[in-house]
Amino acid sequence: MKRHKAEAKKKAAKEIDSQKQEIGTSEAQAEKSEKSIAVSSEDRRRIFVMHFNGDIKASALSHLREEITAILQVAKTGDEVLLCLESPGGMVANYGLAASQLARIRSAGIHLTIAVDKVAASGGYMMACVADRILAAPFAMLGSIGVLAQLPNFNRLLKRHDVDYELFTAGEYKRTVTMFGENTEEGREKFQSDLEEIHVLFQHFVSEYRPSLDIAKVATGEVWFGQKALSLGLVDELKTSDEYLTHSAEGADLYQVEYKEKKNIAKKMGLAAEAGVESAMTRLFSKLAAWRHHAQ
Repeated sequence: MKRHKAEAKKKAAKEIDSQKQEIGTSEAQAEKSEKSIAVSSEDRRRIFVMHFNGDIKASALSHLREEITAILQVAKTGDEVLLCLESPGGMVANYGLAASQLARIRSAGIHLTIAVDKVAASGGYMMACVADRILAAPFAMLGSIGVLAQLPNFNRLLKRHDVDYELFTAGEYKRTVTMFGENTEEGREKFQSDLEEIHVLFQHFVSEYRPSLDIAKVATGEVWFGQKALSLGLVDELKTSDEYLTHSAEGADLYQVEYKEKKNIAKKMGLAAEAGVESAMTRLFSKLAAWRHHAQ
């Protein structure tokens, strides 16, 4: 009887040891699996996605610089930045600074891709050319590597109404052309010379980032659609930003980066009042235009 009890205890002990070994193996496998998942997640490259919708003043620049600064603080080798760019261009200094902000990404060794779904012309293309790779939708408009300046002159109108306009300057070329004074041929020539100089700087900037581009052929101020832009070397591939992101998501983690400034109640009320005044003025001008059309 005692011998049977001893054998039963011995058998039970063996079963317990076996279960412990199985539990230990399962825990080890689970731990190994968790480590594998963690390593796999860390190894996946990351794509940081930004958007830039440009106006004539490149107003989105203030947000762009903050977004780039945030990305550069966490990005590492192998990561990528995708900028979805839409801009017809605008002020030279503003877009020059926006392009310089994008150059920070390349200087940090992070791959920069720029996708143009609608338009990147003039200052917009100045930004786009900084990219390691430019994508464009088939009917996106690109190029306009040129410089434009225009202004009316009211001098004869003022003279007809016996209004004198006086302008005081120090420095021979402090003011070359003016809207209200009488412009001289010398002033016009100097103003044109300034435009040509900016155009040369624009061309050098594009050539620096896209050396294979025949700059003399494309720096005419013309705008081309996607397919023609591809054949000229202005872009690298015809593809929409949606298509690129969908395909990239299979092997990368996507992060949308957007800078938002918290507004206090006073600022919110001010913006609402400004929008209300702007809306009222728009309606007024529309009614005046309709009234003039009816009167004619």
